[in-house]
Amino acid sequence: MNITVQELTSVDKEIKVEASRDDLTPKFEKAFRKYRGKINMPGFRPGKTPLGIIRKRFGKEIELEEINTYIQEVYENQIVPEYEPIGETQMVDMSWKDDKLEVVFKVGAKPEFELNILEEVTIDKMVHDVTEEEVDEEIGRTLERKGNWEEIDGEITEDCRVTVDAISLDEEGNPIEGEKDENQKLDLRQEAAKEFREKLVGKKAGDVVKMELKEDDDTDRFEMRIKKVEVMQKAELTDELAKEQSNGKAKNVDELRSFIKSQMQQYYDQSSEDMFRQFAIDELTRIHEFEIPVVMKDQILNSYVEYAKNQSGGTLPDNFDVEGYKSKMNDQAVREVKWAFISQKLQDKFDDIEILPEDIDEFLNAEAARYGTTLDQLRGYYAQNPSQLESLRTSIRENKVFDKLAEVVKVNELSKEEFRKKREKENETKNSK
Repeated sequence: MNITVQELTSVDKEIKVEASRDDLTPKFEKAFRKYRGKINMPGFRPGKTPLGIIRKRFGKEIELEEINTYIQEVYENQIVPEYEPIGETQMVDMSWKDDKLEVVFKVGAKPEFELNILEEVTIDKMVHDVTEEEVDEEIGRTLERKGNWEEIDGEITEDCRVTVDAISLDEEGNPIEGEKDENQKLDLRQEAAKEFREKLVGKKAGDVVKMELKEDDDTDRFEMRIKKVEVMQKAELTDELAKEQSNGKAKNVDELRSFIKSQMQQYYDQSSEDMFRQFAIDELTRIHEFEIPVVMKDQILNSYVEYAKNQSGGTLPDNFDVEGYKSKMNDQAVREVKWAFISQKLQDKFDDIEILPEDIDEFLNAEAARYGTTLDQLRGYYAQNPSQLESLRTSIRENKVFDKLAEVVKVNELSKEEFRKKREKENETKNSK
């Protein structure tokens, strides 16, 4: 048996295993004797079928099974300890011809790189304290959700909802047969209804309004026959409503305000933390240049395709372009692989991280609040699924890594408005390229 290695890149290797029948004969003979004891053939006592007959009748199948076992043993006992493959090894070729076995593996290796000076890295973070005005707006939305639309006879205002029949017109202004959308509801308060709002305000039920909507070189012409005009009658803010909307956590209106403010602040704090982590990953993967194993990238890309398949009910659509999709997702896969190695480097750097029982309790409490379950239910889940416990510990460790990272890098704190404007400008720049 012979093993040769070809270095494709600094992190990609092609390993060839070659073996002859002489190398495999002891395994074949042992397998023939094992099967001899199990095979019963007419004319022979159980377990006494001549080996020559077994070789003739079942030799190819038995040898192929032993070859597969041999390949697995060589991989696990010689290749793994010697080369420490990273990711999902690919067996790119296997042949058994003229009493010669040849197997080719493509394996990944751990990239060698050093972390950049983290103190010189700057990462944006949105910082926002919920205002009383925002609480008022949220309460207003709550009262609206609990309210009702009531029909009126008066003129349409910007605060109305209008029900219309929309009839498409040709260039001469004549109705197009079969192109009529009945009972379309337009909430004129919405920004998307701006052009309709300009035409409808001041009109009444029973009026007919003609419109043109232009988009690039296309013009849509239609008339709207106004059938109904409504205004929103918001619900009354009462202590009873406060109890209902907070699931009993607020006993009156004042407590509801505090409850809503607390919930909104938790949302902004969590969103800020989540975005900080994504920006940290983006920036650290950007500034660290190193080769990644192709097998790991392929593994991630295949997982994306598998996810798309699951989202489609277990089967990809007939027109799904797998290779095109992988090409589109390539940058994301590279980012994910790079982050896996950078994250491990960070864990090595922050080697004082330890997971305490109280860390697990804190994590479970946060998860229970996020998913609307109880702490006891979550504990019961992990008790019944011990394999998930390591995943939980991994999540806690990752949280601690980001906490440590935030203490080392330069955190650029931005208000909600500053943060929004900066993201919009970045998106405009990206889209213009």
